[in-house]
Amino acid sequence: MSLTDAAAFPASPEEAADAANAAASKAGVEIRLLEDVDDFTLVAELFQSIWTKQGEASPVNVETLRALSKAGSYVGGAFEHDELVGACFGFFAAPEQRALHSHIAGVSSRMRGRSVGFALKVHQRAWALEEGLDEISWTFDPLISRNAHFNLVKLAATPTSYHRNFYGHMADALNGADDTDRMLVTWYVRDPRVVAACHGGPVPEIVEIDTEEINAEEMSVEPLLSVGGDLGPLRHRTDARLVRVALPRDIETLRLTEPARATAWRLALRETLGSSLEGGGRVLSFDRSGAYTIDRGEQG
Repeated sequence: MSLTDAAAFPASPEEAADAANAAASKAGVEIRLLEDVDDFTLVAELFQSIWTKQGEASPVNVETLRALSKAGSYVGGAFEHDELVGACFGFFAAPEQRALHSHIAGVSSRMRGRSVGFALKVHQRAWALEEGLDEISWTFDPLISRNAHFNLVKLAATPTSYHRNFYGHMADALNGADDTDRMLVTWYVRDPRVVAACHGGPVPEIVEIDTEEINAEEMSVEPLLSVGGDLGPLRHRTDARLVRVALPRDIETLRLTEPARATAWRLALRETLGSSLEGGGRVLSFDRSGAYTIDRGEQG
């Protein structure tokens, strides 16, 4: 579905359910709400296999999932035949009864690349619209290129704010010893961009550049952070309003093989992307090469 089609067919529970069914079918899974302890046990075990080192506890326990489900929050699971291969859960957030905060979503390693995560989020959106919600928020690590592409391009979520060391020290299998900086995004579930994205259509950039607001001589995009010859972060001095912040190709491997360089990337991104957003800037787009384009506004 194109953006034009999405504008002609506004968001609705029926539209969202159609998108969710199509996404699940394409991924080869069945997605449903989870309500019993046996299913919650499977979720805890799945998340343990994804995030923790051997012998460590899961990032969520059965009791918490049970309480969230009973309270009416979202707990969904993706099944291939009878095997749980992905799960996602969230809880209501301010404004009261109009928003959901999606806390954790994860997919088993053998199912990655089959759009199971996408299908889970589209199912979550359908649930949110059925509940009368307007938006879903969540955080992601803005240093992981594939996560940025998934959230900002594939799902058409809108970056809201940057948070330094959001969860504190986690030391799990994915974060290692790195600080847990996160970007908060908001998914406006009725937005035509989101409708188009959930139906698999192309969507425009996150924010269209207002050429009347930005003078023509200021329209060039200057590098603020790039990948150096040693694959480390390379900072650039520029007063440009529009800047480009590049990411390493595989920060997750870098955390394992060269933790000091991974830490350097974290700090560099914090002082470029993070400082830009904290100063009132906004992310305009995330491109295929793995870089954010940012409008820094008057701070540039």
